Amino acid sequence: MQKRTLTIEILCEEASKFAASISKRPLKSLYGVTDGKAVGTFLEHQFREHLRKRFQFREGSSAKGIDFPQINVDVKVTSIKQPQSSCPFTSARQKIFGLGYSLLLFVYRKSDDPKNAVTHLKILHAIFIEKKRTADFQTTRTILQILDNGGNEEELAAFMRDRNLPVDDIQAFEIAKEILQRRPEQGYLTISNALQWRLQYKRVIMEADKIQGISRLK
Repeated sequence: MQKRTLTIEILCEEASKFAASISKRPLKSLYGVTDGKAVGTFLEHQFREHLRKRFQFREGSSAKGIDFPQINVDVKVTSIKQPQSSCPFTSARQKIFGLGYSLLLFVYRKSDDPKNAVTHLKILHAIFIEKKRTADFQTTRTILQILDNGGNEEELAAFMRDRNLPVDDIQAFEIAKEILQRRPEQGYLTISNALQWRLQYKRVIMEADKIQGISRLK
């Protein structure tokens, strides 16, 4: 039987099914595992395997780029204890105009069952974040306020310097010109400056289904 081509719509439908399925399964291989990265890798691999059975798609990897380059979506898995993950840094523009791709977010709660030596992974949230919503919340909110108040290049560049965005003066003015030509969308991630971006998801979890472009799948 020929496999169907994976689309964003199918990805979201299957993410919902996968979240429900994995939440019911006792998992021996994760018993006693405390490394969040290992849990995240396990869940991502399980989800890919779930998709491979029925759909065809080009695979990416965290080392080489986003997980599903064909549909421009990356998968993030995080614990409810501290819902955040790292993300490759490309440029300061990502904080203003978004990461450049959409995110499929799984938020889990892990509990070990000593009696049976198994782990239960409850997927509490599965959320799809369109790329237009992947900028930093506070940065875009303030920029939009500056624009609404008739702000100019100098004020936008000064704001970027005040916020310690990783840009020099020339880059700040180039981005300021771009902002004036192309108004950014309001983002809903919290993105911390680092060698790698640190993405935090509490606001996304709270706002899912309330904001266009942030959909709760589970």
